Amino acid sequence: MSEKPRLSFWQIWNMSFGFLGIQFGMALQMANMSSIYSFLGAKEEDLSLLWIAAPLTGLIVQPVIGYLSDRTWCGLGRRRPYFLIGALLSSLALVAMPHSSVLWMAVGLLWILDASLNITMEPFRAFVADKLPDDQRPTGFTVQSLFIGLGATVASALPWLLTNVFHIQSAPAGEGVMPSATILSFHIGAGVLFVAVLYTILTSSEKAPEDMAAFEKMKRESAGVAGFFRELLHGLQSMPQTMKQLAVVQFFTWMGLFCMWVYFSPTIARNVFNGNPSDEAGWKAVMEKAGEWTGMCFAAYNVVCFAFSFVLLALTRKFSAKTIHMACLVCGAAGLLSASLITSQSWLMASMLGVGIAWASILSMPYAMLSSALPAERMGFYMGVFNFFIVLPQILVSLAMGRVVGSVFGGDSTKAVLLGGVFFFLAAISTRWVSYKGGPVGVPAGGGH
Repeated sequence: MSEKPRLSFWQIWNMSFGFLGIQFGMALQMANMSSIYSFLGAKEEDLSLLWIAAPLTGLIVQPVIGYLSDRTWCGLGRRRPYFLIGALLSSLALVAMPHSSVLWMAVGLLWILDASLNITMEPFRAFVADKLPDDQRPTGFTVQSLFIGLGATVASALPWLLTNVFHIQSAPAGEGVMPSATILSFHIGAGVLFVAVLYTILTSSEKAPEDMAAFEKMKRESAGVAGFFRELLHGLQSMPQTMKQLAVVQFFTWMGLFCMWVYFSPTIARNVFNGNPSDEAGWKAVMEKAGEWTGMCFAAYNVVCFAFSFVLLALTRKFSAKTIHMACLVCGAAGLLSASLITSQSWLMASMLGVGIAWASILSMPYAMLSSALPAERMGFYMGVFNFFIVLPQILVSLAMGRVVGSVFGGDSTKAVLLGGVFFFLAAISTRWVSYKGGPVGVPAGGGH
């Protein structure tokens, strides 16, 4: 196999730009779904279960898309056909979501939206590994983090900005009538997502398989549903050691993140806006404010993610991805632990500093460590399988955390965010045992910290 050519920074920029749009859509979902569900009548203890669509679709869709994209070659390339299909479907789902008039409609649209986002997102991870040599991959994944931070910052803050800066007024409250700022935010997000992904499709190329005959033979031998399950079973049995160890890190990391995403809005509704869930009418009004401020807090940690991505680019030249990731997860743990206790809007922003540092690393360093341990011809498949260790903890939180909040925490969701900080600490500790020998960019394997 010939050596992959080194790409310029702007080539890496172009191939990563689509993540700006993907994360725009995902951030709208993360910051607004709990408040949308609450607006449509969902109770606090039901929120985690209503969110199960997000991880469950990832569990199903990402390995399948990874498997298919490894075996695809057409005029548009290998990964780019999936970028286009997923972007189209995601944009349509974003347009429809804020027009949900009943709870079951919003739940169904979340399934469609998250499945569509996964169709686009999974091949983007493999795209970096496809095109970049090993020593440039930390840079590639970090540039993705930069765009993720930028897209999520604007998307998370958008409802608050539309209400408080552009003075978009909501229609009179009524059943099934979403705030106007929420509706407009999702419509803008649909356009941004599609345009950003299309930019990457048009400005990036893909290299055809070197031995097309061998490629076609591989496709024939592993075609169909049976071929997928054989590949899945074999892949799980033959996972590289580094991947198994990173699985533990990812498990605790995403337990913590999902606790934050699901319960942050009701937490600040209680702590900051003094809301009382037993007052149904008052709770809806408080949740609208909490939803907007959740968007600002999530925008804040994504601003930090965007800014810290530039720091990560420098750090990857001096420290290994493993060392960087451990330190960043500790910062995230401190941020989440403090966020569960703070009663001031302004001080919540300080907590988001730690969360943003961790988020920048979560989006890049595990993939930099993983890609160096994977065979190139199965990169998409293994990236999809790696997603198991992201979505399984989220499914666990979805199924169990509602009961924990209701029975153990006495209905107080602030303790779920506190527990998320504990999970981050466990993830940082677990990183210590990852067998990653890669060093800083430009340093041979074995030369890391």
